[in-house]
Amino acid sequence: MDLIPTIDLTAPDPAEIDRALRNAGFLLVTGHGIDPSLPAAIRAAAGGFFRLPGSAKQPYAVKVGGRGWLGPGAEANGYAEGTASPPDLKESLSFAAEHPDGDAAADTEWFAPNVWPDETPGLQPLLADYLAEMRALSDRLLELLAVALARPEDFFTRHATHPTWGFNINWYPGADTVGAARPGQFRIGPHTDFGTVTVLDRQRGKGGLQVFTDRYGWQDAPYDPAALTVNIGDLMARWSDGRWKAGRHRVLPPPADVPAEELMSLVYFYECDPGTDVRGVDSHTYLRAQLDAITAD
Repeated sequence: MDLIPTIDLTAPDPAEIDRALRNAGFLLVTGHGIDPSLPAAIRAAAGGFFRLPGSAKQPYAVKVGGRGWLGPGAEANGYAEGTASPPDLKESLSFAAEHPDGDAAADTEWFAPNVWPDETPGLQPLLADYLAEMRALSDRLLELLAVALARPEDFFTRHATHPTWGFNINWYPGADTVGAARPGQFRIGPHTDFGTVTVLDRQRGKGGLQVFTDRYGWQDAPYDPAALTVNIGDLMARWSDGRWKAGRHRVLPPPADVPAEELMSLVYFYECDPGTDVRGVDSHTYLRAQLDAITAD
């Protein structure tokens, strides 16, 4: 899709970034410096957890916005658009910011400790490295976005001195595991993300990521194994005064003709400091409302 360019972060073009975010809200980025062996190791460790029987995973079960396991039926992203749809066909291990900032209310709601499954002891050290790299990369992206918006480089990062973030390892089982999708059911239903930038390490698949644009409608997202996929969320679109579009996307159902296809995505959702005013909206009041909205009944 020509509306989603690949940006080399070693020599980025602010004008190209601006065009992409006006058209689709999506970019591919290379030159990011992430060691490809790290996502591979995370997938291997997380896969061991996801393939456990449900009874072994149940002690870690949480609702959307919690820290732990989001099991089958826990989430329906289409609800964020007001669409009544079946729950998403995925499972997630969900983590989030956990270092307190001294504000008791914010610490309780946004900086609680993460939960690390005993069954995957190797996952925590892997994620310690990966999440530190995601934070640094996200700050770099916010700086580039500020320049693309003709603002000072710290226009966004000055509001990310002690930010919240979320991180999901999303497992999309094959049709041979979850069965046929119901009408209107996706691995992840159509939606826009909620925060500033989302950084996605994904795998190619027939039942993979699609992006919506006004020009093309729904199209398969471009894929480059050396690139990360980046999209902006609702808060960033609002911060740009509507110049940029939050990237609307979905993940297709598991393909019936490739029943063994399973995919795993590593999704880092970057936000900002609790209480940040984004053009008259409290950032985290908005974030909490959206997290609640996609919680399946």
